Amino acid sequence: MTKINKFTDVSSLWSDYKNGLQFYILKRVKDKDIANDLSHEVLMKIYNSCCSNNEIKNVRSWMFQIAHNTTIDYLKKENKFTNEIPEIFEKDENNSYKEAEELIKPLIELLPEKYAVPLQLSDIENIKQAEVSKKINLSLTATKSRIQRARKLLKEKIIECSNLELDEKGNLLSIEIKQSCEPLRSHLKK
Repeated sequence: MTKINKFTDVSSLWSDYKNGLQFYILKRVKDKDIANDLSHEVLMKIYNSCCSNNEIKNVRSWMFQIAHNTTIDYLKKENKFTNEIPEIFEKDENNSYKEAEELIKPLIELLPEKYAVPLQLSDIENIKQAEVSKKINLSLTATKSRIQRARKLLKEKIIECSNLELDEKGNLLSIEIKQSCEPLRSHLKK
C-alpha cells in the first residue's frame, strides 16, 4: 500500500507514467489535442485524489483507472462511446498484457518481410509451421529457422522500443513506448 504525497510524489509519478497514460488515451480518442486535454484532466484528478489520505495498492493501475474513467466520461459526453473500450479495468497484469499485445503487430510489421510474414502466420494466426512453409514456398527447416530468427528480432525490437516493468517473478507490470522509438510511434499514428 502506498500513500502519495501531493507535493513530492505526484510530479515524480506523472513523469514516470505520463507517456503511457497519454498513449492509452490517444488510442481511444484518436485525436492528439483531445488526448492532451484529457491527460491534463487526469493529472488534476490524480493531484486532487492525493488529499484523500487513501492508501493505494497499485499506483500504476490506479492512475490508468483514472485515465480510463476520464476517457469513458469524455466519450459518453461526446456520444462517441463504443463497446470497444472495456467498462472495467481488470487486473493490472491483464491490462499490461493487452497493452503489450497491441504493440506486437506493429512491431512485427517493422521487421523485414521475410521474417515478419512467417512469424505473423505462425505465432499470430496460429497456423502450423508445416502449413506456413507451404504458403511461403520454403522448406519446413527454412521456415522454422525464419520463425526463430523473427522471434529474436521481435524481442530486440521490444527491448529497443519499449520500457518494460516486470515483477519479481518476471510477469509484465507495464509497458511504455520509448520516446526514442520513432519508427513505432510513426507506425502507430497511421
